[in-house]
Amino acid sequence: MIRCELCGANLSEGKECRDLYDELAFYTLKHPDQRYFIHQLIVDAYGAQHITKDSKPVAIFAALVGLYLFAEKGFTGKEVQDMHVKLGNKMKEYKLSTIASEKASINIADVLAIKEGIERDEMIKAWARAVWQMWKSERGNVIAFYNTII
Repeated sequence: MIRCELCGANLSEGKECRDLYDELAFYTLKHPDQRYFIHQLIVDAYGAQHITKDSKPVAIFAALVGLYLFAEKGFTGKEVQDMHVKLGNKMKEYKLSTIASEKASINIADVLAIKEGIERDEMIKAWARAVWQMWKSERGNVIAFYNTII
C-alpha cells in the first residue's frame, strides 16, 4: 500500500488520490439534500489538502475561504459555493504566505471508509474542519484578504 504524499491517504495499488476524490464526488453529487450541497465541502477539503507551491492563487483561496466560511461562519456548502461565485476573479490576487507544514487528522480515505449516509456526511464535515485546522497558520491572511474583497 502507498500513501498520498500530500494528504496521507492510503492508496491501493494502481490508485491515485484523485480516484478517491472521484468516488466521493459521485456520492456527494447524487446526495438527496442538494440544498445543503455537501459536495462543496469535499471540493474545498480535498483542494486544501493538495495545495502545492505550484497551485494557482484562485484555487488556493477558494479552498481556504470555503473551509473558513464553513468551519467558522457556519455556511452551508451551497452558501460557500454562492460566495465563490460572488468573489469571482478577485480570488486570483491571493498570495499564500506558507504551505501548511502538517497534515490534517482526517483524509479522503478516512471519509470513504465510513458507511454512506448520515455518518459519512458527518465525517465529511469533520474532514473539512480538520483541513481548516491544518491551515491555522494561514487563517489570519485568509480572513484579512476575504474582508478586503467582500
